[in-house]
Amino acid sequence: MLAAEWCSFFIFKATFMTLATLLLFLISSAAIIAMPGPTVLLALHNGSNHGVRAAAWGMGGAVLADALLVTAVACGLGILLQASETLFQAVKWVGAAYLVWLGWKMLRSTGTLAELPAQQGSNRSIGLFMRCFVVALTNPKALLFMSAFLPQFIDSTQPQLPQYAALAGVLTLLNVSIMLFYALCGARLLNRLQGAHLRTFNRMTGGLLMTLGGVLAFYRRGASA
Repeated sequence: MLAAEWCSFFIFKATFMTLATLLLFLISSAAIIAMPGPTVLLALHNGSNHGVRAAAWGMGGAVLADALLVTAVACGLGILLQASETLFQAVKWVGAAYLVWLGWKMLRSTGTLAELPAQQGSNRSIGLFMRCFVVALTNPKALLFMSAFLPQFIDSTQPQLPQYAALAGVLTLLNVSIMLFYALCGARLLNRLQGAHLRTFNRMTGGLLMTLGGVLAFYRRGASA
């Protein structure tokens, strides 16, 4: 075998997963993640208002949130969320309210994300990181979806922790790639959208985030994740 083949062999052996399983998970997840959602819209918005380098901090927040969600699923917290109506409603309304608030801030923006223009360096980076982190983490649909989706790719006869770690790695790669694509698209808009045009773009993304917040607020367990 070539070195690359040996490397692949040991990776799959260590995670107790086959290449076919990971490829199927990769394709299925890519189709789902590519659909515009809150974190993708934020990547587009951050890229258009602050550039790709600053938007990367937001991507880091979203990736960390997704990693925590995968960990929660592996620990069975997704099942707890499904079983507890009170917990589900609490997380749902926090996530919906935050999306609406963030969208409203964008609607009122004069050209950049509210509260961030006056900040520089680490303060702005932390602000972008936390916004994306909170948006991704307070979406109960994401946790419920992962609770139903991820276990389908897990071999229950093998140790599950390495398998969940492998799936988390694939999700991280996909999320970074797709958010980077949207951030790059936004950065290209940055060179073309100025003044009133940039404000219009911000209001469009803000309106979409508020709409997503409304959809999340009316989401019911019986609805498809």
